[in-house]
Amino acid sequence: MQLWKGRFQKALSKTTNDFNSSISFDSRMYKEDIEGSIAHSKMLGECGIISKDEAEKIGEGLKSILNDIESGKLQIDMEAEDIHTFIEGELTARLGDTGKRLHTARSRNDQVAVDIKLYLKKQVDEITALVEALLLVICTKAEQYSETIMPGYTHLQRAQPITFGHHLLAYGEMLLRDLGRLSDCKKRMDVMPLGCGALAGTTYPIDRKITAELLDFEGITENSLDGVSDRDYCIELASALSIVMVHLSRFSEEIILWCSHEFKFIELDDAFSTGSSIMPQKKNPDIAELVRGKSGRVFGDLMGLLTVMKGIPLAYNKDMQEDKEAIFDAIDTVKMCLTAFTPMLDTMKVLPQNMRKAAAGGFINATDCADYLVKKGLPFRDAYKATGEIVALCIEKDLTLETLPIEEYKKICELFDEGVYEAIGLEKCAYERKSQGGPCPDNVKANVERIRTILENK
Repeated sequence: MQLWKGRFQKALSKTTNDFNSSISFDSRMYKEDIEGSIAHSKMLGECGIISKDEAEKIGEGLKSILNDIESGKLQIDMEAEDIHTFIEGELTARLGDTGKRLHTARSRNDQVAVDIKLYLKKQVDEITALVEALLLVICTKAEQYSETIMPGYTHLQRAQPITFGHHLLAYGEMLLRDLGRLSDCKKRMDVMPLGCGALAGTTYPIDRKITAELLDFEGITENSLDGVSDRDYCIELASALSIVMVHLSRFSEEIILWCSHEFKFIELDDAFSTGSSIMPQKKNPDIAELVRGKSGRVFGDLMGLLTVMKGIPLAYNKDMQEDKEAIFDAIDTVKMCLTAFTPMLDTMKVLPQNMRKAAAGGFINATDCADYLVKKGLPFRDAYKATGEIVALCIEKDLTLETLPIEEYKKICELFDEGVYEAIGLEKCAYERKSQGGPCPDNVKANVERIRTILENK
């Protein structure tokens, strides 16, 4: 069945039909299509465009189709052109002429637009819940390891001592921003396009606000051309999901490094690791690697959407059928990655002694050594130079700042005394960084509570 076949005298070739068909991917929106159609028919009845009795019969017919699909009694015909055609055809088969009245004052253009928005709003909520679950795991781990010393890095070189809890909460802040982007995206897609028709609205006396209220939309689209041709919300969601994947990929990269023998800061649970087919000693971080790799897939979905939409004149064009596979794939990929990543993080074993050992090397307390001199009145640039000379001396003598004798310190700067050893202690270096946003344990615990409060109050 083609809804448009009245204009044509020849049957559609199978090749064209297969190429044109979208039911293989838009069938997942069957529930949203039925929800939209029930609201549309009810509005038609309220406005007197069809009788209330017909509207009620259409609504009941659509509900029976939904129940039959979900129970497995009715199988979606994958030979149909799209999910909209299938459901309307099934309704007509059940109700006859009454079913044919459903499409009054509606086009597939505004119908598909409302279906996508209804579907994506639900998906945003599901992804939001998954991000929140990951955030809660991060908070638990950060609180647990709020005093665990580890080296902080710049350029992947040991830089300054921090705590593992502080490091984890950096990803917590990223995910909070992701939640904000998802929320903003949902707000902008929360306007209903039904009633825009094919592109120019309709001459029927419809009330779009009735439909919007029935479908729980905040408002309606104010321009019919824009209402059917807008896919900004798909692009914006794909962008937000791409940034989520950037964050998951960076986190995965660190987990991959941390569980390597060269770092050995963590050990992944056996349930979230795999082995080698030839090397029996191997324990591979495949989940983290797959998350890192799948980020490129989501980025590709975003670029695909941007490329499809960039050259399309108003209003609807068939190119826009390509929106669904891209955004559906991005959604599916992000949900799959979050579902695997969260328990992997939750079950990983942290090895604080190895973190502490790594922090003891690499002169990551050199800044604190310089600050010690500054607090004694030496200008920072002079203190920086003196500390650099001390580091060079330690390297020459194969010593650390902690093991270099005080006499050697004094040869470079007379302001040094025994107090320097306390000042450069790793715990003191990390714990005394109490400036807001710094890694001291109290800050970590306070930020954990702040994030939990944000999530509780959403």
